[in-house]
Amino acid sequence: MPQIATAEKPLSPIEKGLAAPGLLAHVIVSKHADHLPLHRLEKILQRHGIDIARSTMCDWAAHSAEALSPLYDRMVQDVLASKVIHTDDTPVDVLDRALAGTRTGRFWVYRGDKAHPHDVFDYTPSRSRDGPMTFLKDWSKDQKRFLQADAFGGYDGIYAGQAGGNVVEVACWAHARRRFHEARHSDPPRSAEALAHIRLLYDVEHQARQQFTAGGGDPSAASRDAASQGRPGLSDIRLALRRELSAGRLDQFKSWLEGLQAAAGGPVLPKSPMGQAITYTLNQWEALCVYVSDGDLAIDNNSAENALRRIAVGRKNWLFAGSDHGGRTAAILLSLIATCQRHQVNPFDYLRDVLTRIAAHPHHRLADLLPDRWKPLA
Repeated sequence: MPQIATAEKPLSPIEKGLAAPGLLAHVIVSKHADHLPLHRLEKILQRHGIDIARSTMCDWAAHSAEALSPLYDRMVQDVLASKVIHTDDTPVDVLDRALAGTRTGRFWVYRGDKAHPHDVFDYTPSRSRDGPMTFLKDWSKDQKRFLQADAFGGYDGIYAGQAGGNVVEVACWAHARRRFHEARHSDPPRSAEALAHIRLLYDVEHQARQQFTAGGGDPSAASRDAASQGRPGLSDIRLALRRELSAGRLDQFKSWLEGLQAAAGGPVLPKSPMGQAITYTLNQWEALCVYVSDGDLAIDNNSAENALRRIAVGRKNWLFAGSDHGGRTAAILLSLIATCQRHQVNPFDYLRDVLTRIAAHPHHRLADLLPDRWKPLA
């Protein structure tokens, strides 16, 4: 007589949860990649005859983030092995029942270098220096590291060694350029001259990329070819060109800026937009010139700023985080999505597959599920 066998139910990313990995991935990607607030997604699903409350979807996202947290922790470890980290922060409104309104929380991004290519987000309830100090604690205990950021004073303790090591400040020429650009209405001639000096510095970076890719092609492919054929890499080319060209152009620019400050009171009013741009640049001068000393360093912090754009766009749609716990949930999910996008990996395919496998995946092979190493099951 035939026997009926019941297949064992696969492990679920959410214990006793009804949502399949594909639905969980759809909710996560809709909010954190496509910037749909959950109340809007709720209405979209209703039009298709699917009734899922936004509160349920919020719980699903939180439980998914909890299931994915071992991957997030591994990404943090990898980023903290980087020689160079790019970081920036952006505010977010957070609901606070004690205030009967919102207060300002903060998202931070920490972008690992090419050997540790992850974009990790962190959430803090405020912009206190405790945020980066805690995240980067002991980062540079074993060797010198480079932190590229804006001039926020919260990083000063890290540069002073209070985070447990030797971290070199690398300032951002895009920030300096922005201040001279803002002075174009009040002082057009000198603003234009300052921007021309900075353009010459960026021309060197462009020349290095062109030389590296031999006049075109995929930079990542060129990097692999250079490594296999023993040719100079992008870092080597940048360092050589910076020493040959950028160092002298920086000296000329500094002399020009100091000349504008010379004489009694100076030809530029200190509190004018141009005067403030000059003061900012000269105060940051040492950190602005660090990039010339190492080809692994970038001329600006644009990569971190660009990573935060997804939050700026999302903030215009979902408006606020529901709680500090919601901010931490978003940080985990944003880290995975941003790193997928950094490696041209479809975040929906990735999350659907990883949420299917994560509960039964061996912990010692966790790195196989990182976005830069992930391969879907055949």
